[in-house]
Amino acid sequence: QVQLVESGGGLVQPGGSLRLSCAASGFTFSSYAMSWYRQAPGKERELVAFISSATGSTTYATSVKGRFTISRDNAKNTVYLQMNSLKPEDTAVYYCYASRSWGQGTQVTVSS
Repeated sequence: QVQLVESGGGLVQPGGSLRLSCAASGFTFSSYAMSWYRQAPGKERELVAFISSATGSTTYATSVKGRFTISRDNAKNTVYLQMNSLKPEDTAVYYCYASRSWGQGTQVTVSS
């Protein structure tokens, strides 16, 4: 069974940093692209970052480009999202996605 488990969320002040992790199992991790999405209250779930399988090429939402970095460690079957210079607008539940499956999400709150 495919399983994606996010961790690393929490409360952080504006300008702070946080690193999210998504541990994957149940599929050949290195063969799949991985994505991070987020959903704020009252808003649609949106793509935040994407990383391909073979080359590790990345794509980011305009709103986070230059602040967030997606990476993967195929040996650990884990994808990361390093979030720097966080803003209140980044507050949302963050989900990882792969192999047609979603993780349970981890809450990120940016507030003073």
